Amino acid sequence: MTVTAEQRAPGAPGVLEEPQVRAMFDRIARLYDRMNTVMTAGMHHRWRRRAADLAGVTPGSRALDVATGTGDLAFELLGRVAPGGEVVATDFSERMLEIARAKAFARAGSAESGPAAVRFETANALALPYRDDEFDAATVGFGARNFSDLDAGLREMVRVVRPGGRVVVLEITSPQRPPLSTFFELWFDRAVPAIGRIAGDAQAYSYLPNSVRRFPDPAELAEVMARYGLVGIRYIITAGGIIALHVGEVAG
Repeated sequence: MTVTAEQRAPGAPGVLEEPQVRAMFDRIARLYDRMNTVMTAGMHHRWRRRAADLAGVTPGSRALDVATGTGDLAFELLGRVAPGGEVVATDFSERMLEIARAKAFARAGSAESGPAAVRFETANALALPYRDDEFDAATVGFGARNFSDLDAGLREMVRVVRPGGRVVVLEITSPQRPPLSTFFELWFDRAVPAIGRIAGDAQAYSYLPNSVRRFPDPAELAEVMARYGLVGIRYIITAGGIIALHVGEVAG
């Protein structure tokens, strides 16, 4: 799928200004985990595990999860960097971070300290408040298509990862062949917005299929990643062509 300038332009379907995206995620924070489970039949946890595996982190590593939402990918990373490592997870939605911290509290007994805690911080993915080469890996799960500037977001992720470290992008993609393409269209274009209406936020879950449609296809995303200094880029298409996992190493 080729994404045109018109599709990326403000006001196009699936495109919202940054304050609108933040407000939307604040609004749906309480629904987010439940809706993810419904929309993916619970498979999103498996996909996050694969993304964490691709990050290549080990005990003692430092990892960054960008646009962490309610923190599920950050928790997967934590299991791989402990003991002795650290996971920092960022989002610009305070309501999503509130839920992530509550989940951390339930897991570790404290959201602020302890060997099993993720450090959740408010940050904009397009201007990360971290030094160059600070992390061994950076991940983003189901968040890159919400970046108001994909190039800037990927550039920032590459900047904060040391040479030889990895950047991983987990995203929904549009299958190209039937019957999956037909199912995808029916599910995301009709069923998901209907579920969103029942859940109380039709706008947010109408935005979802449009945001997927305007996002670069896997080959195009690999090209964008290469543009910002990643090498050895590969991607895995899974779930019948609905999910793409990209990984690349920061050039030395």
